[in-house]
Amino acid sequence: MKPTVILAPAPQRRDRIFTSEALAALHDRYDVVDLEERPDADLGEHLPRAFAVIGQPDLGTAALESARELRVIANVEGNFFPNVDYATAFRHGVRVLSCGPAYAGAVSEYALALALDLARGISREDRAARRGEERYFGAGNDDAVLLSRANIGILGFGNLGRATAELLAPFRPRLRVYDPWLPASVVAASGGEPSSLDETLRQSDIVFVFATVTSESTHMLDRRTLGLLPDRARLILVSRAAVVDYDALLAELSTGRLYAAVDVWPEEPLPAGSPFRTLDNVILSAHRAGGIPQAYALIGDMVVDDLALIEQGLPPVRMQQASPELVGRYRNRPVT
Repeated sequence: MKPTVILAPAPQRRDRIFTSEALAALHDRYDVVDLEERPDADLGEHLPRAFAVIGQPDLGTAALESARELRVIANVEGNFFPNVDYATAFRHGVRVLSCGPAYAGAVSEYALALALDLARGISREDRAARRGEERYFGAGNDDAVLLSRANIGILGFGNLGRATAELLAPFRPRLRVYDPWLPASVVAASGGEPSSLDETLRQSDIVFVFATVTSESTHMLDRRTLGLLPDRARLILVSRAAVVDYDALLAELSTGRLYAAVDVWPEEPLPAGSPFRTLDNVILSAHRAGGIPQAYALIGDMVVDDLALIEQGLPPVRMQQASPELVGRYRNRPVT
């Protein structure tokens, strides 16, 4: 008999994250219980014989204790949520995986685009031109800067930070990196200078924020730390909104001292009356850095590959594994 795989991808859609080829491969190898097609089906009925769950349904202690054949929980949303009893999963040898790496390429390219826009005022001057207020030649470049050989900081050097560092390499920046979860040697091997949070902010004219949200990093960028940024610094926010105190950010941006590109917000959609919408030194983005068709389609391929490896008694290589030491620190919330 084929191993049973439960497919419960919500809030993702099956056909968005699985190409027809990947879905065919999944069905060819496994007995797939598709809860998107059968929304009235009982997850608990199928758990005792399931080899894998693809998705992020609630899996508490009782559910996992019943799932004696379970070997994989493949989260296809991208975050490790607190709706899984990770201790029980680890105790029973269940791999808990995330599709987060699928977004790294898309997010890093988008972050670089935002940095270039902030550096040269591209979208700001486009808006001015549409109002009939364009400034020709050097008149619109008084605050323009180069990324080439710039002092650049990266906060958080996981999948997104490292992918962005690779894209920045041709610009030959001085790259300072703050990531308290990594040894200095790992940062240095990727061309970065390990730095403290304060030093990274003080010494960087362009700062990319990729930090995940934990109990320690919540409001890491607050009134004090934002105040360390040099005048005319550019801040690119594309990771998790909770790492920033948005009231403090608004206060800094309202003075005109800083520039920012913001893709994540504490309340989404951004309220129509938000004062952020009135600021010309801010690029507004609607949480769209990673969610492109190519990134979504990559998720299904990653799932199929790693399930096959685990079924053969080998470790997964494409998805990110939940770590017992870290998973309890995350404070992620679903992206809707």
